[in-house]
Amino acid sequence: MDAVVQAIRATGGASVADLGCGEGKLLYRLVREKWVHKLFGLDPAIRELEWAAKRLKLNEFGGPPEDRVTLLHGSLTYRDSRWAEADVAVLVEVIEHLDEDRLPMIERIIFGETAPKFVIVTTPNADYNPLFPSLAAGAFRHPDHRFEWGRVRFEAWAVRIGEIYGYSAALSGIGAVDPVLGAPTQMAVFTR
Repeated sequence: MDAVVQAIRATGGASVADLGCGEGKLLYRLVREKWVHKLFGLDPAIRELEWAAKRLKLNEFGGPPEDRVTLLHGSLTYRDSRWAEADVAVLVEVIEHLDEDRLPMIERIIFGETAPKFVIVTTPNADYNPLFPSLAAGAFRHPDHRFEWGRVRFEAWAVRIGEIYGYSAALSGIGAVDPVLGAPTQMAVFTR
């Protein structure tokens, strides 16, 4: 999360949409940052949004001002104008939970139709998986993952996003870097 917060800070964006926010771990980190003026958290699971509201102390004494954080029940597969004002959209460990054949639709909605100035995406680096001793060969890190990409596939995806939607991407790794297999997590910061 530290690397993601630093990447968001580096964009200079003051409004952030955490797409697939889950129980609000990133939102919890960002709500304490004074440079963030508005936060949106989108998730398809009501239970996760309830946990996020508790974590953030929404509508409670000591929580953020009422209009600073907005939690939204919704899906990435539909255009949602409720978070469209965000400068930065963030998908932390989200895309690998989606069926790969749904990615073009989600790309169109995020990069094409909503088109925030910055989009930050993190996802596991499948190249690194052999370094996990308890992970069977060819297995994914989480039972809900639909795919996990290596660095070459992730870079090709980022280049394609740039060609189609006019974004440039800066790629980096998160975590301890193996000289051959890279870092356990990969990140792309897309700029329009």
